[in-house]
Amino acid sequence: MSKIIEKTARVLKKIYGYGILAALFIGGATVVGYIAAMIIGGDTATAICTFIYKTLFKWLILGADVIVLIGLLAMYLSKETSMTLDKSRKKKKSENG
Repeated sequence: MSKIIEKTARVLKKIYGYGILAALFIGGATVVGYIAAMIIGGDTATAICTFIYKTLFKWLILGADVIVLIGLLAMYLSKETSMTLDKSRKKKKSENG
């Protein structure tokens, strides 16, 4: 059973990595869209900005939420901890000076 959990955690970590990468690229593409809208101007710029805000952001945020949940599940399955103090590390550092 443990090997199945480890394999599932590895797969989920890959999905998480690629998902976050995609979310970052799509977020960057929205910046390019806004810059293009500033250059174009007028009603077309309004249409571009409205599309980005009302359609693209909704799906980007939803997708990023799902990807973060997948990442948390992968961390839980692999029993990883983040942003916690480890007492053994603290003792070793104080002993070394």
